[in-house]
Amino acid sequence: MNWHYSRSMPMGRLVKVGAWERGKFIGCVIFAQGNNQHHGKAFGLGLFEVCELVRVALSSHVSAVSRIVALALSFLKRYCTGIRLVVSYADPEHGHVGGIYQAGNWAYVGTGGSTDAFVDSTGKRLHSRAYSPAGAKIQFGQFAQTAPTGAIRRVAVAPKHKYFMPMDYEMRAKIAPLSKPYPKHPASEAGNGAVQAHSGGAAPTRTLHV
Repeated sequence: MNWHYSRSMPMGRLVKVGAWERGKFIGCVIFAQGNNQHHGKAFGLGLFEVCELVRVALSSHVSAVSRIVALALSFLKRYCTGIRLVVSYADPEHGHVGGIYQAGNWAYVGTGGSTDAFVDSTGKRLHSRAYSPAGAKIQFGQFAQTAPTGAIRRVAVAPKHKYFMPMDYEMRAKIAPLSKPYPKHPASEAGNGAVQAHSGGAAPTRTLHV
């Protein structure tokens, strides 16, 4: 919650992989079942064969983020042996195009469906999954409070970039035909050499294909 831009924790069953450098805790990578329970249907996968990388939350660190994510994937494969596909998203609303996934050689498969969010009377953005359509705030699965009528309104937001990481050779073969060219960060398109925050650096870690 301290080191991720969302300032929130995902709900549901989680796999949390901590990261340390020289004995100092620098953050975590978190996997979850995710909100979309249909990711694996097109590939004949069951509900417990797919998960979502939902958080990469790090303080200052030396290691490339792509290496940290690759190590987290190796832990996931070792301890959650039934997982065959990992999904993750990059949110263009926060200036992300998925640099850490591109550096880790994930497969880019396009954008997710259009979504929306809430805005309160002060203009603050509130995620749609945190509120009911009537404006009731959801905390720990419960409606905690209801906003006054008109205090919250829905707004459209850009769809997120979607990435797949196959966890075995069979899934890798199924995902390969879906792969599209990586989206570029607007700064890099401008030719100023800027690198998206949390990218894997000049020598990115190789993807996990085992």
